[in-house]
Amino acid sequence: MGRGAQGQTQSLTDQQLNQTNALNQQLLGAAAISGESVDAAIQSILNNPGFSAADKAAITGQSQGALASAFDSLQQSATNRAARTGNSAGFSELTDDLARQKGVAEGNLAQQNQLNFSNTAFQRQMAALQGLSGLFGMDSNLLGRTLGIPAELLNVRANSVAE
Repeated sequence: MGRGAQGQTQSLTDQQLNQTNALNQQLLGAAAISGESVDAAIQSILNNPGFSAADKAAITGQSQGALASAFDSLQQSATNRAARTGNSAGFSELTDDLARQKGVAEGNLAQQNQLNFSNTAFQRQMAALQGLSGLFGMDSNLLGRTLGIPAELLNVRANSVAE
């Protein structure tokens, strides 16, 4: 290879290296911006893992409304029967029983809603921890401990999900 060809080859190689370095810098900058936005989104989920107060109120209202509607329908059927037959014997006991059952059902539904809210918050928090773990290459148990979540709880949850 002559001196001219060697110089030209060196020049082309340097040009290609500069283009590759420029492309790598662009990709690195894009990854940093992407990583920052992903990190911010994960941090947001981690800081506010559960439903908002408005969402909780809507869920509670819808579920309690559906339950009340069912019991109101039963109450109306009992009232219609008493009016149709002209016999109100046992009507008071029936309405008392319906009210008691409705109260128990509303309590159970409220308890179930609270449990679902708590589980949703926990699941979202664990997903955010796993996201951070993958993003930064950190152990999710370590991240959990920094948030005050015992490692035993993380392990139990992970094992129950795996089974």
